[in-house]
Amino acid sequence: MHTSVYSNSHDATSWNGVQLVDGSEFDAFMEGEVASRLHDKAGKADFTSHLNSLASTGFAQDSLQAILEAEHPEERDWAVGEALAEAWLSREHGVVWPWNMERDKRTPLASLPGADLVGFVTQGSETRLVLGEVKSSSDSNAPPNVMTGRHGMTRQLETLVTDIGLLYTLIRWLQPRCRGNDSEPHFNAAIGLLLQSGNKAMTLFGVLVRDTQPDERDLRNRGQHLGGVVNAPAGCHLLALHLPCSIASLPDRVQGGVS
Repeated sequence: MHTSVYSNSHDATSWNGVQLVDGSEFDAFMEGEVASRLHDKAGKADFTSHLNSLASTGFAQDSLQAILEAEHPEERDWAVGEALAEAWLSREHGVVWPWNMERDKRTPLASLPGADLVGFVTQGSETRLVLGEVKSSSDSNAPPNVMTGRHGMTRQLETLVTDIGLLYTLIRWLQPRCRGNDSEPHFNAAIGLLLQSGNKAMTLFGVLVRDTQPDERDLRNRGQHLGGVVNAPAGCHLLALHLPCSIASLPDRVQGGVS
């Protein structure tokens, strides 16, 4: 489903370009793993089951059906890009997501602040906190504008590794979502390691979703810059995912359409 097109590193930061290949495996990935993340299928199934147990009459069942049919499915291409990044990091890097941020939305088209990616990764006997950002771009420039500037990915990743206030906010958000479930041991191990390292031992991911020809310039200068900012035991991985389709077509592809 993919081929590596470039790979390089500078100190604690690495960058890689990956070309995704069109075909049945890519279709299955989009319609399965990506759709599951985008629509939070596990959370939706639990939600539906719980409400079904409360609808004890035919009238109540009709009322519940009206609520379920009023769902506003996520169709923005950048949101599909985020779900694609999450699914890819789970598949290829073993990242575990303890919580789907779709569950925190208060309005149908909300965009939540903080980090796009919050999870855990286990390497050997060590479990680390994962924080990261995702950008999608059809910009013909290399690097694209979403990588630079005040609100670009590079600046956001710098903030994640240097802003102790933001780190507090993210851990404070994450802790109750891990308490009392399968994610609690990951949380305890990752945050314990973080504290023992002087709040340094975390893994950052910056994922750039592209529908342009692979070009290492998308990541190289940003990777070299972050190599001077992110210090071990922290680690930073920049990843460009080059699509076999346009970013604008992602909502169709995740629904099983080809365009």
